[in-house]
Amino acid sequence: MNLSATILLAFGMSMDAFAVSISKGASLHKPKFSEALRTGLIFGCVEAITPLIGWGMGMLASQFVLEWNHWIAFVLLVFLGGRMLIEGWRGNEEGEEKAPNRHGFWLLVTTAIATSLDAMAVGVGLAFLQVNIIYTALAIGCATLVMTTIGMMVGRFIGPLLGKRAEMLGGIVLIGIGVQILWSHFAG
Repeated sequence: MNLSATILLAFGMSMDAFAVSISKGASLHKPKFSEALRTGLIFGCVEAITPLIGWGMGMLASQFVLEWNHWIAFVLLVFLGGRMLIEGWRGNEEGEEKAPNRHGFWLLVTTAIATSLDAMAVGVGLAFLQVNIIYTALAIGCATLVMTTIGMMVGRFIGPLLGKRAEMLGGIVLIGIGVQILWSHFAG
C-alpha cells in the first residue's frame, strides 16, 4: 500500500471519531484545547491499537472477527448514544444545568473503542495484504488524534448554540453510526 493510500485510509478511519468528537465538544462547557487534545490522544491511541489487534486476529481467526465486529460496534454505540439521549433529555427536564468541563476517561475510552471497531475490521483485511501494519496503525492513530482534536474545538463553538440538545444530537449521531455499521454489513 503506497503513502497516499495509507493517508486516505487513515483519514477515512478517523471520520467516525471526528463526528463523535464534535458532539463531545458541544456537550462540554467551553472545552479547552488541553481537553480537546486529551480526547484526541485517547481516541488516537485506541484507533491505532485496534488495527493491530485486527491484524493479529486476522492472522489467527479472521472469520470470527468479521462475523461479530459489527454487532459489537452496534451494541456499544446504541448503548452510549442512548445514554447521551437520556442525559440530554434529563438536562432539558430539570432546567439548564451547567455542562461538565470534561468527560470521564472510561467514557472516552468506551466511545473510542465503539467508533474504532471498523479499524479492527480493516486490520483483519490488512493481514492479507503486504503492508507495514505498524506504520499504517500509526497513521490511523495520528489522523484520529488530529481529527478528534479539531472536532472537539468545532464542538466548542457549536455547543453554546445547541445547549443540552448537543448531547442529544451526539446520542443520535452515535446511534446512527451504529445503525450504519450494521446496515452496511447486511447490505453488502
